[in-house]
Amino acid sequence: MKTLTLTGIWQLQDDHALLPQEVKVPGSVYNDLLQAKIIEDPYYRDNEKNAKDIMNREYRYSRSFDVSDDLFQSDRLELVCEGLDTLATIHINGHFIADTDNMHRTFVFDVKPFVQLGANEIIILFHNTLDYIAQKQEASHLWGVETTVDGFPHIRKAHSSYGWDWGPQLPDAGIWRDIYLKAYNTGRIQDVYMTQHHTKEQVELEIRLELASWNTQHLNVDICVTTPDGETIQARNQAENGIQTLTMTIDQPQLWWPNGYGAQPLYKVVIGLFDGDLLVDQQDYTIGLRTIRVRQEPDAWGESFEFEINGISIFAMGANYIPEDNLLPRTSAAKTEILIRDCIEANFNCIRIWGGGIYPDQAFYDLCDRYGLIVWQDFMFACAVYDMTDAFAANIKQEAIDNIRRLRHHASLGIWCGNNEIESAIVDWGFPKTEKMKEDYIKQFEVLLADVAAEYDPNTFYWASSPSSGGSFDLPSDPNRGDAHYWEVWHGLKPFTEYRSFHFRFCSEFGFQSFPSMKTIESFTEPEDRNIFSYVMERHQKNDGANGKIMYYLSQNFKYPKDFSSLVYASQILQAEAMKYGVEHWRRNRGRCMGAIYWQLNDCWPVASWSSIDYYGRWKALHYFAKRFYSPILLSACEDGKNVALHVSNETMSSFHGTLSWKLHSTSSNLNHQGTQSVEASSLSSTSVVELDFTSQLTDDEMRSAYLEYRLENETGDVVSEGVLLFAPAKHFHLNPTKIVAEWTEQEVTFELKLTSQELAKYVELEFANLDVKWSDNYFDLCPDQVKLVTLRKDTLSSSVTLESLQSALHIRSAVEMAE
Repeated sequence: MKTLTLTGIWQLQDDHALLPQEVKVPGSVYNDLLQAKIIEDPYYRDNEKNAKDIMNREYRYSRSFDVSDDLFQSDRLELVCEGLDTLATIHINGHFIADTDNMHRTFVFDVKPFVQLGANEIIILFHNTLDYIAQKQEASHLWGVETTVDGFPHIRKAHSSYGWDWGPQLPDAGIWRDIYLKAYNTGRIQDVYMTQHHTKEQVELEIRLELASWNTQHLNVDICVTTPDGETIQARNQAENGIQTLTMTIDQPQLWWPNGYGAQPLYKVVIGLFDGDLLVDQQDYTIGLRTIRVRQEPDAWGESFEFEINGISIFAMGANYIPEDNLLPRTSAAKTEILIRDCIEANFNCIRIWGGGIYPDQAFYDLCDRYGLIVWQDFMFACAVYDMTDAFAANIKQEAIDNIRRLRHHASLGIWCGNNEIESAIVDWGFPKTEKMKEDYIKQFEVLLADVAAEYDPNTFYWASSPSSGGSFDLPSDPNRGDAHYWEVWHGLKPFTEYRSFHFRFCSEFGFQSFPSMKTIESFTEPEDRNIFSYVMERHQKNDGANGKIMYYLSQNFKYPKDFSSLVYASQILQAEAMKYGVEHWRRNRGRCMGAIYWQLNDCWPVASWSSIDYYGRWKALHYFAKRFYSPILLSACEDGKNVALHVSNETMSSFHGTLSWKLHSTSSNLNHQGTQSVEASSLSSTSVVELDFTSQLTDDEMRSAYLEYRLENETGDVVSEGVLLFAPAKHFHLNPTKIVAEWTEQEVTFELKLTSQELAKYVELEFANLDVKWSDNYFDLCPDQVKLVTLRKDTLSSSVTLESLQSALHIRSAVEMAE
């Protein structure tokens, strides 16, 4: 087994002869042209509209490579292409190798007859996908969601590269993942599938191998399992050509848990194929020992839908993930790790890979394994219908096989889902429907992909669509079965309170837009563009009419902001409050609802969107709110006029004991009522712990200045959850001007900031004009009797940052200043 990488320096050409002589692979046309300064940044101002035309031509990648004698003499020699985007023709030494038409597949070609000893040349020609889908669409129209290039369902390419309601129309091309030659002698490991059989103090690891040998029958298989503590369990068996099953016994197994429920111990599994002492082939895996299923059982409300890990049903908390950059080469394992760590810091235990983008690379899932995020994995089909020809069916079948084989061993993998929103679109959305469309849907998602998942990964739950109640067009948006996408708040302009009308079993999409940070806006605008209805700002808003929706909701909740920066700030507060309203409600109803996965986590370019983290990795207010409303121990308030119920949600494996305190204050009078009580909350529960009736304390006029401060402390006096409830819309609430006093200190590993205020300060924002930081908390409420401590970790800052520079650069604002 030998590998010759073909990544590195290639030549790129097109018929305009404007390109650099050398480019780097993996890469892409857009990225290569941008690096060579041949095109301007397509994310700046309105450059996107001209950049799309660059793809109305063909591009030729080529390079030479040397084949050594041992590689040339090998029994098998294959070209492995892990990512070709998308319509490509491959030649080696002038010989046609293949045409490819799916960026999501790993293509493997036998090239031994075409490779020569010494110097060789490979050429990959990438064809114009815009012309291709236009011609296909003209011949046979396929419905696809608006805001995209018409005809995108005809090609197996990331749908969002043709645009989405948060992304640009930049249909890139190129060799976007690794490419290499792989040589084998004697035999190889064709396939490995592992099944875990759990008993109380032991796991039987069943390893199903598919082996091929062609020169000898005297091969051995060595298996070595390394525990998280470094101990090894080894076995040697005689290899059998074809399929054989071997078993390894792991005593005292250390179980893998999602974030918040336990640790994430990982085991290494190395499988080696030997001819005597000569290693012929080897496969390495990292696994976690756990059981995981989606539990669906009849109950008082309908049918449950919840993740059960190691016998424990959990409340899934997280967000939907989209491609991290429309120019895929600009992503990196380091950037992805920052994003995943941001998820963990905000108390996520789950992440949904949305079906209109790409299957992430191996590093993404490795990170989810390490940090404890359950992965809801869509297949890459979204908001479209497809023509199930024989060729298309064969293509997507192999796509599914490739990705299932690549990902199925990961501890984090929790569910395979056939598509995003196609079943519900056929039932509920307003576009022409045909019987063939429905028949093709059933063939594709309820037969073909279901069968592939059952054959290649029977241990992982398959769900045909999201949302769905179980398939076959049976009320896919039924709130009492399956998973739900809820968009009446936002698209339907319903108030935030509408979330409380629904008790979905698992809400896998709901969202609300905001603008990115001012620093991000400044990166793609000039000063004259900084009006939300300007041409450039609307070019960076892909959801038609969405800026108007933000203003509509702003009018329902806040006074009109005094300037552009205040409007951006207000939009983020709106977004955060909307998501908080939904999540806290569903967490209060744990047992009936068992998941809240908001739309969306991240952006693929600088844009106004539903994300909680913008394109440059800057946390919006929502991500700080998420850290609080996804807190393992949550104290939340459910108000009904002058009545308030305080609930404790405990999403931990231990019971909670602590003290709840509340104070009823007013910003315009001496109103002062308060109470404390001991609280006990059993593990994995949510319960109302106190019901407060303020009818006798609050007049109707008083409700515009009264607020309830509530706090939950653990047995050592640490605040684990807190909040402030207003009894009137923020726009009608009387906030007094206040000066927030900031006191800095420097510790060994942190800078600490203590904040106090003489008046209630809502949505306190801490910001630096020229420094990006992640605070321990931000966009919080500060009460008059409170000392708020927030920190900055030094290891996240440049070494040049000093206490003095932080003191002089800090900018603080709160809601009272927004409308001055």
